[in-house]
Amino acid sequence: VSRTLENLTALRSDITSCVSTGPTLLFEKVENGGNKGRRFYACSACRDRKDCGFFQWEDEKVSKDRMLAREAEMLSKRPRFSQQECCSRFLQFASLPFIEKKFCEDCQILLLPAEHSAHSAHRTTAVTAAQLRRPSILLRPLDNKKSNAQYLFTDRSAHFLLDTLAGLGYKKVLCVGTPRLQELIKLRNLEPMKSLLLDIDFRYAQFYSQDEFCHYNMFNHHFFAVLDGFLSEADGEQVVMVADPPFGGLVKPLANSFSLISQTWRKLRNSGDSNIDIPIIWIFPYFFEPRILECLPALTMLDYQVDYDNHPLYKHGKTGRRQSPVRLFTNILPKHIVLPREEGYRFCSMCQRYVCSLNKHCTKCNLCPSKDGREWKHCSACGKCVKPSWSHCTSCGRCALPDHPCRQADGGNGCFSCGSLEHRQKSCPLRDMQRKNRKGSPDWRKNLIRKKSSRGNSQKMRHKATKAKNC
Repeated sequence: VSRTLENLTALRSDITSCVSTGPTLLFEKVENGGNKGRRFYACSACRDRKDCGFFQWEDEKVSKDRMLAREAEMLSKRPRFSQQECCSRFLQFASLPFIEKKFCEDCQILLLPAEHSAHSAHRTTAVTAAQLRRPSILLRPLDNKKSNAQYLFTDRSAHFLLDTLAGLGYKKVLCVGTPRLQELIKLRNLEPMKSLLLDIDFRYAQFYSQDEFCHYNMFNHHFFAVLDGFLSEADGEQVVMVADPPFGGLVKPLANSFSLISQTWRKLRNSGDSNIDIPIIWIFPYFFEPRILECLPALTMLDYQVDYDNHPLYKHGKTGRRQSPVRLFTNILPKHIVLPREEGYRFCSMCQRYVCSLNKHCTKCNLCPSKDGREWKHCSACGKCVKPSWSHCTSCGRCALPDHPCRQADGGNGCFSCGSLEHRQKSCPLRDMQRKNRKGSPDWRKNLIRKKSSRGNSQKMRHKATKAKNC
């Protein structure tokens, strides 16, 4: 089943549970042109069946044997230690002399002296006091882009976020998938600021107390432990939520989870005002803006570019289309979030917010229109500002790239391959026909044979090199 954002909707289901991510989501696959499709349960976090094979039709009757097999799999994939045990182990580990503090890189756990011999064949490393305070540096980042890939803030982005939150007077920070921000709060020890890390990566439970870490899946709002009174604002301690979800995740389930956290916060306030939401900063690429605003219309996108240490492309300082597309979406008043002038941001008095220096205010649109950090241009025919590389197409009646497939449609419908308004490009029969023709052509067969021959030769060369090395 293809899980594309266009033809799937998702709702949390407490009826079925996945092995390691809690309740599944109920998806519906809608065929092209149809209004209704067959619904099924699947993993909330993994977007590839290879990573999590859970699949069940909504109307499917599951046998007792299959249910028992699922329960056995759940037990086998539970964390080695409970969160309470992790806290106890950390206290023991912290009291050890430096020579006995070891971390197993293969198992990704802190080792107590009695466990050293069992991990003697594994790669282990000594652990310093500084590394204990920065677990995101000690732990290996998860890198599966279709499930739980971890990209970690650079110090620049983490310091900016913390300075901003401290300047706005927030005393409690709910760090949803932001371990670097959690670390920085602990390192800087800004009294009386408190923080709680909500993350699906249970490895972080080794380094924090139960008041500082909570095992949480943001795609289905499932807490593996109880979220105690962190959201309550006793003694004027204002709470703010900072969330950095995986970019490949569905926006609707994420927005639903954040709304549920906001509901809990609202109930604890006892203010009686149902229109107030928890202050939130949602970190996500700018091209998801329409979907985010559809779910949470109170949010505003800011121009600040978030960058990551371990992402090859999302880096600050690049220009044009190579700069980071990750932005801040927030319900905090934009004018209160001061972006650093030394990085090229300026305050627009007409928009009442800080913008990128190249984001020029358009008097016709009455806003600073740029989304990607480049200077956009106004198109009188479209009545809006567009990217600088686009030009107006009289045939299509809209702006697009100069070499776009010309068609009589607006930007949201139709096929870019053949111009038909009856289907999208992914289901274009012309595309399938071209693919079949390529496979049947002599050139395609020759290329396939050439690739197989090249692969075989490279394997032979590696085999010869290995034999020569062994000799």
